[in-house]
Amino acid sequence: MEKILIIDDNLKFCEMLVETFKGDKMDAVFSLTLEHGIDQLFSDEFGVVLLDVNLPDGNGLDAIESIRKHSCDPEIIIMTGYSDPKGVEFAMKSGVWDYIQKGGSTKEFKFSLARALKYRRQKQPKIKEIPFRNASIVGQSQRITNCLDAVLKASKNDVSVMITGDTGTGKELFAKSIHENSRRRKEDFIIVDCAALPEDLVESMLLGHTKGAFTGADSDKLGLIQLADKGTLFLDEVGELPLILQKKFLRVLQEKKYRPIGSKKEVSSDFRLVVATNRDLAQMVEQGRFRKDFYFRIAATTIELPPLRLRKTDIPFLVTHHMNQKNEGFNKCPGEIAPEFMIDLLEYDWPGNVRELLNAIDHACTDSYQESSLFPKHLPDYIRAFNIKNKIVKPNSPESNSPPVMGKIPVDTLKLKDYIEMMKQNYVKELMSHTRGDKKTACRLSGLSMGHLYSLLKNMK
Repeated sequence: MEKILIIDDNLKFCEMLVETFKGDKMDAVFSLTLEHGIDQLFSDEFGVVLLDVNLPDGNGLDAIESIRKHSCDPEIIIMTGYSDPKGVEFAMKSGVWDYIQKGGSTKEFKFSLARALKYRRQKQPKIKEIPFRNASIVGQSQRITNCLDAVLKASKNDVSVMITGDTGTGKELFAKSIHENSRRRKEDFIIVDCAALPEDLVESMLLGHTKGAFTGADSDKLGLIQLADKGTLFLDEVGELPLILQKKFLRVLQEKKYRPIGSKKEVSSDFRLVVATNRDLAQMVEQGRFRKDFYFRIAATTIELPPLRLRKTDIPFLVTHHMNQKNEGFNKCPGEIAPEFMIDLLEYDWPGNVRELLNAIDHACTDSYQESSLFPKHLPDYIRAFNIKNKIVKPNSPESNSPPVMGKIPVDTLKLKDYIEMMKQNYVKELMSHTRGDKKTACRLSGLSMGHLYSLLKNMK
């Protein structure tokens, strides 16, 4: 029998749900605070967690990432006493099972719980390790894990996929991963940068042309759509595609046929479409700057990549992976990373995302030259200046005491995994010491969610 955990600060409501579920022969327990609920979750195994949003010691939505880290990966049903459209959107993107508003009948809770348990029983036998082709995607945070799960699901069918995210989050890398994990992986992966297509040649480059079709067309030329036959066509920055081309492309997607410029015959191309954008296409549709029918055609499945500032726990893994790659080539990096160097990386906001991080590591490795360790002084000046400005606060404020520098870690006796874990634990210790145990301030300074911080504190040695 799957156990059920209820996290809600209303004692009578919790007791009512427990009695209701027990009447249906379900084993349910409850916690009245988020902290106690997380502790209870990780001390047992639960199939479903019913989670309130407004709790005395934090926001339930912030704990989703931490709950996802449980080995049982329980289904999550969010409960709230008021309507919050942004909260609903965040919860759905986080993969929760349901979002229920309080005040109604207990039947809604019973129905949602029953469906969640049925779904859980259905998927349980199918859970297995699926080989993932593409070692270039690095990260272990829940946000990036969700994206990798979405890539695997998308790769097993042929519908169009739209990848969204800020510049530098790795949209092309994820698009290529979809291709490499699909049945089309042995065919070509054709990249089209819509923002770089010459306006007067964009149609010709996509559709191709025949000899004499226009001035300068001195021979037949295959378009990029034809080159992607049997493979994957990746339209990067699809928001830059002209409206007239969107209309023509819509027919190509529907029929898999088109007519090259100057040709009297239609040709076929069996391609899989993946697109990417850093723009809000839905808003562009409302403004008449993007075709509505084309938008719904290309967004059958959507994968939203998180900015680096929301998955800072991946930074140590990204850094070590990139440095290992550099050391395998002609670019040598120092063999050690000073803890304070990693702290500076974790404190910065990374508006340029992973691309900016890797460029900063390249700069640091170049600046360190033949030195044995990377220190904050090797980082670009603008990153150091940003962090220093953030540390300069008003005198006598709680944040005015700078955190002490951690001691040297004997990396020569530690495996990489243990080294990263030790750095993480030291960082959390200094963070809590610096904030005098104030978890809200700790979350603000570190960029961690409340739930993730609880998880890290629970694993402290």
